[in-house]
Amino acid sequence: MSDPKEKPVGQTKETGWQIGVRRTLSLRSEDAWTLLTSRKGIEAWLGATSGIDFSAGATYALADGTAGEVRVFSANSHLRITWRPKNWPKASTIQVRVIPNNERCVIAFHQEHLPGPQEREERRAHFIQALDVLQALAGME
Repeated sequence: MSDPKEKPVGQTKETGWQIGVRRTLSLRSEDAWTLLTSRKGIEAWLGATSGIDFSAGATYALADGTAGEVRVFSANSHLRITWRPKNWPKASTIQVRVIPNNERCVIAFHQEHLPGPQEREERRAHFIQALDVLQALAGME
């Protein structure tokens, strides 16, 4: 029998529902960062936008009405943004990291403060697909 006090997978007391997805690619971390912040890279993991300024404090809006703010930007390393679709009660947080490993690197996405388990699964599928697209853009299918 499971403990009724046990939280379901993907739910924490501090950040609510969350998801993390990562993949190792045969890219130098600088090249992975360039890809992630390119127009096609941004479209893959964030969505369609006319442009985004990744300066801390900058705001952005996506074509679908999702909006947010850049909280942290450290080139070639990580960024942290808020992300709020029009129909969500509050913003979630997306963290993107590039972790070097010699001539390879890990691209990691983490999103927290999701409204519930359905959104968690939707966002997990989204980030897996984004990593597939990024891998294809890098010519590593």
